[in-house]
Amino acid sequence: MVLPFTPLIISFQDVNYYVDTPAEMRGHGYIEKKLQLLHNITGAFQPGVLSALMGVTGAGKTTLLDVLSGRKTGGVIEGDIRIGGYPKIQQTFARISGYCEQTDVHSPQITVSESVAYSAWLRFPPEVDSKARNEFVKEVLEIIELDEIRDSLVGIPGANGLSTEQRKRLTIAVELVSNPSIIFMDEPTSGLDARAAAIVMRAVKNVADTGRTVVCTIHQPSIDIFEAFDELMLMKRGGELIYAGPVGHHSCEVIKYFQAIPGVARIKENYNPSTWMLEVTSTSMELQLGVDFAQMYRESSMCKDKDMLVKRLSMPVPGTSDLHFPTQFPQKFREQFKACLWKQCLSYWRTPSYNLVRIVSLAVACIFFGVLFWQQGNINHMISKVSSPYWAACMDSFCSVASTTASQ
Repeated sequence: MVLPFTPLIISFQDVNYYVDTPAEMRGHGYIEKKLQLLHNITGAFQPGVLSALMGVTGAGKTTLLDVLSGRKTGGVIEGDIRIGGYPKIQQTFARISGYCEQTDVHSPQITVSESVAYSAWLRFPPEVDSKARNEFVKEVLEIIELDEIRDSLVGIPGANGLSTEQRKRLTIAVELVSNPSIIFMDEPTSGLDARAAAIVMRAVKNVADTGRTVVCTIHQPSIDIFEAFDELMLMKRGGELIYAGPVGHHSCEVIKYFQAIPGVARIKENYNPSTWMLEVTSTSMELQLGVDFAQMYRESSMCKDKDMLVKRLSMPVPGTSDLHFPTQFPQKFREQFKACLWKQCLSYWRTPSYNLVRIVSLAVACIFFGVLFWQQGNINHMISKVSSPYWAACMDSFCSVASTTASQ
């Protein structure tokens, strides 16, 4: 890599998360004031390891991702979360981590390379000169396999520009260019067909191969995508952990663990292991078999081994120190303003139709005002010309222009 980074482990013990009980649930007889979404989650994510968070809808996988990344601003979080063996401090953690949201939001009128360069400009410290920054942008585009379309405009989703899969990879590149040690991804393959999902996962795997800690939530992946992961944390509905360990070659470790549970149906030949795993651990199967998969995991040797590993990884490595940054943001206000102005100018002058409409609207308004107030003898005559319907129409027009400007 052009710019070095510090590989970091994120470990967490007995993480619980509570929110206020919704009024609908209280109306149906739920008496507790707090609703618990995560129950004593313990685990660790290591550098160079591609980890998956899986579970049915309502299992809490995205909730856990948001709690670990610090994106949950409401509710009550309990437990010990450590970065590199030191207690997590959100202001510091935000500087060494990235988060790829499920929804891809990019400026349509700038190119792929400009989008990545804009992120790098705002997120690198002043010590990194423009030459090193541009070289790193180029390297990131190669890692995410976007170098061939670096000069393509992002465009508007569903209308022009990049495909959905390319936008997903651009989202990853925009976060990777900040040179984070830890990257969280919320369902990076959501809404993609099998081919596009495979391309995105190849890019995700490339990121993990750089030695970074990569954590993804994912929902019912294909066989190839599931087996691209190294580690799996599987959660059941209600926010409880039922598996935390390696995926194994051809998913052998996951299959071995669940098939060892009495009553669990064996996987069929050539059947998707991730689909089978979610089916045999569903709530209906728990009731049918009369078991609690979360309790079985807590009593398993895998859980005991994981607890020992987490305790070891939660200790600082001798010779290391906690991360510290002298300022809240990498760049000063002046550089932030320059970067934002640069991007806005690019977007503005690449939309000639939009600018033409504004110029024509201004010209028409000038002519209209000129005719309206032409050769008015005194102020009374002028005021009589200005009626309330006219001002209402003007306000409506200017509000429309303002909203169009905001959308840019």
